[in-house]
Amino acid sequence: MSPIRPEPARDATEPLQAAEPAVPGSDRPRAHRRRVSMADVARLAGVSAQTVSRVSTGHPGVVATTRDQVIAAMRELGYRPNSAARALKYGEFRTIGVITFTLSTTGNSRTVEAIATHAAREGYVITLIPVAAPTHDRVLGAFTRLGELAVDAVIVIMEVHLLDASTVLLPPDVHVVVVDSDAGERYRVVDTNQADGTRQAVRHLLDLGHRTVWHVAGPQESYAGERRSAAWRAALVDAGREVPPLRRGDWSAEAGHRIGLDLADEPDCTAVFVANDQMALGVLRAMHERGRVVPRDISVVGFDDIAEAGSFIPPLTTVHQDFAEVGRRCVEAALQQVRTGTAQTGTTLVPTRLVVRDSTAPPVR
Repeated sequence: MSPIRPEPARDATEPLQAAEPAVPGSDRPRAHRRRVSMADVARLAGVSAQTVSRVSTGHPGVVATTRDQVIAAMRELGYRPNSAARALKYGEFRTIGVITFTLSTTGNSRTVEAIATHAAREGYVITLIPVAAPTHDRVLGAFTRLGELAVDAVIVIMEVHLLDASTVLLPPDVHVVVVDSDAGERYRVVDTNQADGTRQAVRHLLDLGHRTVWHVAGPQESYAGERRSAAWRAALVDAGREVPPLRRGDWSAEAGHRIGLDLADEPDCTAVFVANDQMALGVLRAMHERGRVVPRDISVVGFDDIAEAGSFIPPLTTVHQDFAEVGRRCVEAALQQVRTGTAQTGTTLVPTRLVVRDSTAPPVR
């Protein structure tokens, strides 16, 4: 994972001043030598100034031996690239701001990690600004802070509906990409195809022979939670099946366990689609405690395909989200706006796929 830091990257091509060492036993202030320049580094390393610039900015197209020569010359001369000077010269900071409301959910934390990884591959770092509450004012405050820290673009992991506004209006002069939102008419949006993943899960359970599918939903204020519950309901209606009462959780295993205890007492409940894997883990525990064997007595499907899903007992059938691809497309969309200087709109949906494991089976007749 690439660095996450609260300061603009120090990757500019202009020099900083190198100081003479203090004279032992003297109280005199240090005398200053002339500034070490990129040309000085280039001469010592025996390369061009452009090569020194590429090494300074982390450009991938430099031969390893040449990069080592340049870095050795930088160290010998005490040269440090300066990001502020580089920004003035080239009009870019090589920094992407990321605003998120929480890192506690699997989707958010893995998306931030993916954004950082792909930003690093492009020679960028990220500046992360957590927002304490999902309000319009807090989001605008985060944009103000990122403006002070100097970033080239901003990726907003929206995830939840704003508490004090039906839509969020972001500053018009900032290159913006929004994750997990329905704002594609106003901004560039990248999201997982939540609806299709849900349809795959419901269809899998119905095709196994279950009469209907119960649902443990995510929080009502969550975009992803609402899309998954809406798609669950639509899939059952389209199949002409009864829609059971929806049960709502908060993404935690504790909520899944609490709701699972109730579902275990429902004699007609033979299949459950759970809005994320953590709650599905709680449901599995509840079923075990109530003596209902998964998948013989009840089938369970999750959503996310977290790394541990295959180690649940039984291994969990779940919908796989490609967070790495979401992060890559977010960075790609942000940098495309930076390089063209134009704002973009529209929604890109990253495909999902159902991973079938041992937590689902035909119902016992």
